[in-house]
Amino acid sequence: MVLTTSSTPPLLNDLKLSSSISHHRLLRSPHNTHLSNPTHLLSFPQISTSFSQINTRPLFNNMPFISSRKKVRASSAAGEEAYQDEFSWSSVILPFLFPALGGLLFGYDIGATSGATLSLQSPELSGTTWFNLSAVQLGLVVSGSLYGALFGSILVYPIADFLGRRRELLVAALLYFLGGSIMSYAPDLNILLIGRVLYGLGIGLAMHGAPLYIAETCPSQIRGTLISLKELFIVLGILLGYFVGSFQIDAVGGWRYMFGFSAPVALLMGLGVWGLPPSPRWLLLRAVQGKASLQEYKEKAIVALSKLRGRPAGDKVSEKQIEDTLVSLKSAYGSDQEEGSVFEVFQGPSLKAFVIGGGLVLFQQITGQPSVLYYAGQILQTAGFSAAADATRVSVVIGVFKLLMTSVAILKVDDLGRKPLLIGGISGITVSLLLLSAYYKFLGGFPLVAVGALLLYVGCYQISFGPISWLMVSEIFPLRTRGKGISLAVLTNFGSNALVTFAFSPLKELLGAENLFLLFGAIAFLSLAFVLLYVPETKGLSLEEIENKILK
Repeated sequence: MVLTTSSTPPLLNDLKLSSSISHHRLLRSPHNTHLSNPTHLLSFPQISTSFSQINTRPLFNNMPFISSRKKVRASSAAGEEAYQDEFSWSSVILPFLFPALGGLLFGYDIGATSGATLSLQSPELSGTTWFNLSAVQLGLVVSGSLYGALFGSILVYPIADFLGRRRELLVAALLYFLGGSIMSYAPDLNILLIGRVLYGLGIGLAMHGAPLYIAETCPSQIRGTLISLKELFIVLGILLGYFVGSFQIDAVGGWRYMFGFSAPVALLMGLGVWGLPPSPRWLLLRAVQGKASLQEYKEKAIVALSKLRGRPAGDKVSEKQIEDTLVSLKSAYGSDQEEGSVFEVFQGPSLKAFVIGGGLVLFQQITGQPSVLYYAGQILQTAGFSAAADATRVSVVIGVFKLLMTSVAILKVDDLGRKPLLIGGISGITVSLLLLSAYYKFLGGFPLVAVGALLLYVGCYQISFGPISWLMVSEIFPLRTRGKGISLAVLTNFGSNALVTFAFSPLKELLGAENLFLLFGAIAFLSLAFVLLYVPETKGLSLEEIENKILK
């Protein structure tokens, strides 16, 4: 079944998804071998059978909303019938929705800035006496949030595990609110730039904390869908920024409304995250590290997991899952070990995880995504689809297409898997870049080739690098170094983004557009080889299974 806006919303809150967990996995017999092998200990929920036996596709394609619940039965490892673990959809949606607003606000800044810079420089519409910005000043306005995000990802690296996922999102919402408010009331350029940097700090924290919180709190069988859905929120944010910009582009001081619209959304994000429980995995990790009382934090983790699954507070199922996860953590790290050091990310399993996750977000940027989108308006104009005055409408069209293709990835990521989508998408990206190079080299008389190549690039990016890179980053790092690892991956992403953006103009003058796209095509081919050789498939595995089966 395809979910549409015509579905019956009130039934969503009553809908229950049932998945099998192994309630009797840890037998009381002294001969039980599960306690000695943490790779068998899955949690949140604890699936005792291979996920290849569980088809989550009906959740989005075939499940009628007139049915109040869907149960999937799996046999336990000991051959017993598994316990039925039910969680309400409302309890799953809210822990996803409010962190995902951090991604929406990131995307909104991208969309809103394109219109705000036009408004800000207009003598008639800026509403300021300092509208005549130099190229350097305009560059600082555009990139201010990017460099703020870079600094934010550096700042969060040593303190991520101390803050915790929930508090990190709260700080991000506060920075979003302050940045948006300051930008909307900025009396001069310097204050505007301060607001841009503060907003960027919020981006750095949100893009680190949101995928981390979602990955650690959502059920394993829909983790890929939900984290990929966060990418959809980024695209929705871009579209929202374009729409607000198109409505305010003719208003005096319209740039203030474009920037300021983010403040109430940030307030909503902060209030929503405030009502969410902390990550149960983070609570147990702090307890195992000796940073808090083991008994106190274990009880908090039970309450948090019960709330996340829509169960009664402190229920026996949640208690059993927390006990199992605690055994797994103690076996993996030892109860007397402290949190991972700053340099531990570059050692052992954490280094392997960083090569995979960091490599993906690096290739995500250096395959030319900013440059291709830079050329989007020009390519469409040469094909006769748009005049220069319709640039904002062209951007909206591309944004809608990005949204549709991201939806494809969301529906298929837990069905087809991460690696097949990456391979197919990057192959399409490589072909599109070669076509763009050919267009600028000798196919200039066939503009539809360029339009097709542009849409192919955008579509393939949105089913591969766009959502899958962040999904892999959020699930590949060991729990011990997950906070620092994701922080380093975010830093790699924003750093490479800044590098590509900075180097684009000099490379374009040095090489020409045709050779620049040819270079990006060669890099895309290398990224395809990287995925084939180094990137594992994580579909259907719990975070503990990924750590124990893939990284060791």
